[in-house]
Amino acid sequence: MGLPPHHVAALRNLARKKLGHDVDWINISDARALTDQGLAERGRTGWVITRAGEAALSEHERG
Repeated sequence: MGLPPHHVAALRNLARKKLGHDVDWINISDARALTDQGLAERGRTGWVITRAGEAALSEHERG
C-alpha cells in the first residue's frame, strides 16, 4: 500500500501516541483519510491507530 508521506507521518504519530508518548497534533484531513482506509479510528481520546494501520506502517517501514 503506497501512502503519501503526510499519511505515514500521521500514522507514526498515532503509533507513538498509542505507546504513551507525546506527539504533534494530527491533521484532521489526514486522520479522516486514514479512517476511510481503516488505518485509524476516532476514539474517546481522539484519533487512534488500528491494527490495519499498524500493519500498513510496519509494511512501509520495511520498504
